[in-house]
Amino acid sequence: MRNSDQTTSTQEEYLQAALRLAQTCDYDADHTQHVTRLALRLFDQTQNLHHLGQQERFWLNCAAILHDIGWIEGRKSHNRVTLRIILTTPLLPFSNKERLIIGSIARYHRKSLPTNEHDHFAALLPDDQQIVKILAACLRLGDGLDQAHRGLVQDLTCKITSKKISLHCAVAIVPSSEEDLTALRKKDLFEQVFDRKVAVKWELPEVLK
Repeated sequence: MRNSDQTTSTQEEYLQAALRLAQTCDYDADHTQHVTRLALRLFDQTQNLHHLGQQERFWLNCAAILHDIGWIEGRKSHNRVTLRIILTTPLLPFSNKERLIIGSIARYHRKSLPTNEHDHFAALLPDDQQIVKILAACLRLGDGLDQAHRGLVQDLTCKITSKKISLHCAVAIVPSSEEDLTALRKKDLFEQVFDRKVAVKWELPEVLK
């Protein structure tokens, strides 16, 4: 029990370091907190498929907190700037391996998918590459569900079959057509790692239907 408590305490310390770095980079706190919650929810809802544990969930949590810190240098290629900051900053207490894993997860929240053509990804062992793909898929889709930074998705559940994952997203108002398209575009890695088609369904509270 003591070792478990110590691990939990250390992880909380590391999460606080990630949060301080995000604050230093003038991050969008509301969007980041919302995406983090959605990404972790996707991780928990698909646990029976990926079988990852608390260590991997912690890495996803860190990457979600940090995923947009590259905005400090502007929108263009901010995912790659995020990776560079995570790999080089002295403000994070992570090991080199953790920097590669967390940085790679954050880097793939938008644009290109994981590939060995990227040095940071190629530097990881195959098992760690698969972990990055799974966690980046959760972050990427979670970010897609809040692309407009409006916090519309209040909660989500996944209904999983052998061929399909249906995301039932509880929303106060139906997203715009552009937001709907963005969410669908960012399901690509999620479909790849889980080998299932993804459908996003917006669900209004009964009183609002």
